[in-house]
Amino acid sequence: MGIKFLEVIKPFCSILPEIAKPERKIQFREKVLWTAITLFIFLVCCQIPLFGIMSSDSADPFYWIRVILASNRGTLMELGISPIVTSGLIMQLLAGAKIIEVGDTPKDRALFNGAQKSIVYVLTGLYGDPADIGAGVCLLIIIQLFVAGLIVLLLDELLQKGYGLGSGISLFIATNVCETIVWKAFSPATVNTGRGTEFEGAVIALFHLLATRQDKVRALREAFYRQNLPNLMNLLATVLIFAVVIYFQGFRVDLPIKSARYRGQYSSYPIKLFYTSNIPIILQSALVSNLYVISQMLAVKFHGNFFVNLLGVWADIGGGGPARSYPIGGLCYYLSPPETLGHIVEDPIHAVLYIFFMLGSCAFFSKTWIDVSGSSAKDVAKQLKEQQMIMRGHRDKSMIHELNRYIPTAAAFGGLCIGALSVLADFLGAIGSGTGILLAVTIIYQYFEIFVKEQSEMGGMSTLLF
Repeated sequence: MGIKFLEVIKPFCSILPEIAKPERKIQFREKVLWTAITLFIFLVCCQIPLFGIMSSDSADPFYWIRVILASNRGTLMELGISPIVTSGLIMQLLAGAKIIEVGDTPKDRALFNGAQKSIVYVLTGLYGDPADIGAGVCLLIIIQLFVAGLIVLLLDELLQKGYGLGSGISLFIATNVCETIVWKAFSPATVNTGRGTEFEGAVIALFHLLATRQDKVRALREAFYRQNLPNLMNLLATVLIFAVVIYFQGFRVDLPIKSARYRGQYSSYPIKLFYTSNIPIILQSALVSNLYVISQMLAVKFHGNFFVNLLGVWADIGGGGPARSYPIGGLCYYLSPPETLGHIVEDPIHAVLYIFFMLGSCAFFSKTWIDVSGSSAKDVAKQLKEQQMIMRGHRDKSMIHELNRYIPTAAAFGGLCIGALSVLADFLGAIGSGTGILLAVTIIYQYFEIFVKEQSEMGGMSTLLF
């Protein structure tokens, strides 16, 4: 019998708003409209500052994970999707270990996790010293973060219930990553680097350097290889990773199946290389982000402690861009990507351990996910049997054995490939981090497949909205 959590707050769960399932079939145009509205609300929340926070020039401790978790510092979207992802990670692992029942409410868990993070963020001084802010303002900030987390949950639920396309989590991650890439490429913001004022955007900086520098060859070299600001090599690496991931999306094995009821009705069941899609990289990011948070909080409260330093030693880094905290020692340092190719040469142990961690964790999460998400060979065989479909040349009993030849291998090897692509993107210096780019590409590809499926169901209409 599984353990039931959150019994204390269950009386309050009944008053939480909930999205009802649609009573009719939602048309494609209406789904597109609701998806656009959801995205608009999220983007507006990303720009509304939290009321009551004290201005601070300190480094952002979560700079490296904000793109992946769709969060924006100092705004209502401070937590982003982290409560949903973290609670989902914990639930899947506990469900896989048979510690909890799958029926436990994920929405309540996500809200509980969001409330915990809100309290931790405020009390550890992320928005200023709590003693200076005051208890009333601290409570107000916590309430704002909790309500914003509820809004994110409802937006995600709105799409997943069938009113929109895809899921809120995927939509927000892809939007945040793409926004970062576009901003780093075309940002008109200026930065004083000590060599004069330069534009942050890599493309705009190219034209500015060519127009203002006498030595055009040196200007071109600087535009491609400038340090601490986005450059054209970063942009080209980003485009390369996009192309490689899209290419790998087409790798799959089609298993022939046929109807057990109607003779002559044939089809195929595709097993893609990326069988678990972007789930491995999301779970790996959730694991690392929570480890970063714990290490940062402990470093603030127990600075210099030997055991805390084993977990992570942090330093503030500026370098012309926004200030950020970066691990320079401990476990967090070895689990973070090397900043440049030069850093790999300086500390090859860091690079090797990072590669092993990324490949191993992604393969492990991918392999584990198929067992806890209902996509294992046994589950697929059951689904096909319920649809009265069988594999051609195989009986019901041998179908599971045949699926087991492909699904676990595709899950593990696909997770390994995702980890390898993420490492490659990080080493090449791709904008938005390797993890962020992989998430964006796989999510955009999923939306492309959704659009194609919706269009085919509409009878092959060639127009989208008109």
